[in-house]
Amino acid sequence: MPSFPDLDEPLSGPGVQLRLAAERDIPEILIAHQDDPLLHVRIGTPRPPSGAELGRRTEEQAAERAAGTGVWLTILRSGSDVCRGQLDVHHIDWDHQRAELGLWIAPRERGQGLAGGSLALAGRWLLRDCELMRVELFTEPDNEPMIRAARDAGFSEEGVLRGYLRERGARVDVTVMSLIAGDLETA
Repeated sequence: MPSFPDLDEPLSGPGVQLRLAAERDIPEILIAHQDDPLLHVRIGTPRPPSGAELGRRTEEQAAERAAGTGVWLTILRSGSDVCRGQLDVHHIDWDHQRAELGLWIAPRERGQGLAGGSLALAGRWLLRDCELMRVELFTEPDNEPMIRAARDAGFSEEGVLRGYLRERGARVDVTVMSLIAGDLETA
């Protein structure tokens, strides 16, 4: 099975960097969930994580990356190693060369271009270095900040999938955003 290339150095773009998620990010992740009590709802988990759960998740993330089934990246401001959010690559289909992205930004960092910069940086890395042909993002249609960030990163809005996911006991619609390898050639 294919795997992700090594990330010895962070991926860098204008004002933003992405590095592999690490245990040292746990305090900022807990603070982000404390500052936004609904963050876990937007990222599709039943409740905010505990420090112990995040510690176990860090080990699981390393195994996923090694197996080529996922990778978690920490979002940083250029020149800082403080976690400002995370971007995860999941639902990877190496046969069809596609993957899904998920992203969250700490409440104090929102609206400053980190989401769009992170999506653009991750999209280029996945399409060029990882040899995927498509990356996609699903978000609720009312999540205008995420849709705007994806557009800013070059993603195209494909439409709304009605009742596509089951979250918190209900069916929810999702807006589909995508970036394909051909988009990079025109950018």
